[in-house]
Amino acid sequence: MMRKDSWKAVLTILVTGILMTGCGGSASSKNATASAETAMEVAYDTSASYDSGDIYSGGTVEAAAEAKENGGYDEGEGGTEGYNTQRKLIKNVNLQVETETFDELLATVEEKTQKAGGYIEQSYTYNGSNYYGGDRRNASLTIRIPAERLNDFLSSVSEVSNVISRNESVTDVTLQYVDLESHKKALQAEQDRLLELLEKAETIEDIISLESRFSEVRYQIESMESQLRTMDNQVSYSTVELYIDEVEKLTPVKEQTTWQKISVGFIKSLNNIENGLVNFGIGVIISLPYLVLWAVVILILGGFCLLIIKVNQKRVERAMEKAEKEYKEQKTEKEE
Repeated sequence: MMRKDSWKAVLTILVTGILMTGCGGSASSKNATASAETAMEVAYDTSASYDSGDIYSGGTVEAAAEAKENGGYDEGEGGTEGYNTQRKLIKNVNLQVETETFDELLATVEEKTQKAGGYIEQSYTYNGSNYYGGDRRNASLTIRIPAERLNDFLSSVSEVSNVISRNESVTDVTLQYVDLESHKKALQAEQDRLLELLEKAETIEDIISLESRFSEVRYQIESMESQLRTMDNQVSYSTVELYIDEVEKLTPVKEQTTWQKISVGFIKSLNNIENGLVNFGIGVIISLPYLVLWAVVILILGGFCLLIIKVNQKRVERAMEKAEKEYKEQKTEKEE
């Protein structure tokens, strides 16, 4: 005779089989919805640590390693050291120079820029023209030069001008670049998965939800591609901020002795006095029409004032004569 516990075990197995058979149909009808919900959850979990406007987030090295393990980027011929040997460096140079031949230097800089394969992104030139001629011309140029030709370009500019100051900076954006690349790969994989789910979606709610997420993913991919293109341009073309000043005499770049400093300062003072007298004479000549006009106005006002004074004096004299005459008449009447 079978024990009671054995009967309970048999009944449990039968009931479980019946329930699984009955639920099989309903489970298959919900596969698309469950897949869509799972994909949405995975998508938002994947993008939770990223922001579409955030280039550099924490854990970049870990993200790059994970992307490499998952086939996120191609190692190329360099193997696993592809990103280590080919770093992304943005170079910026601020260069201030002076010259005695302003027009020739500008033309030379443009020629050397074109020869190096670069271009002038922005330029500003002040011609120094005014009434007195005291101001000198100057220019400010933003030049983009291929990174591999940067040193040659700077050397060529230094040869035709007097360099006053030079400041260089290098920004390493390798980690940010790898971070963006790996995130873009992950989003592209999610985009492909969303397209597959859209083909299998059956309800309107699933289609709307998947299309909404697809639009968000597509926008983030385009934003990252734009940032990557900007980085590539900044890496490929270095930026040179060139400031040019026109001077009468170049500033000595070597250390001067005490007597040299005295002689140079004395000559500079004489030149300043000469320039001051010349500018004063030019100013007087330029202002002659105004001086003549003011002289005429002053003469007219002076003559008018003198006329008023004379008229008042005559009135006073007449009044005094009249008073004296009346006084004499009164005195004569009293004597009589």
